[in-house]
Amino acid sequence: MDEQTILREKLEQLRLEHRDLDAVIARLADGSPVVDQLQMQRLKKRKLVLKDMILRLESELLPDIIA
Repeated sequence: MDEQTILREKLEQLRLEHRDLDAVIARLADGSPVVDQLQMQRLKKRKLVLKDMILRLESELLPDIIA
C-alpha cells in the first residue's frame, strides 16, 4: 500500500468520524432541554480538531502547484 492510499483511507475515516460527531451534536441539541454543556463542548472541540486534521490531510494529498 502506498502513502497516497494510506492518507486517503485515513482521510475517509476522519470524515466519517466528523459526520458522526455532527449527528450526535445535533441529536443532543434537539433532544433534551437539559444538555450536558461540558459534554457538548468536548464534542464540538473534537469536531474542530477533526476538521483541522482533514484539512491538513487534504493539503498533503493535493500536488504542489508552482505559479
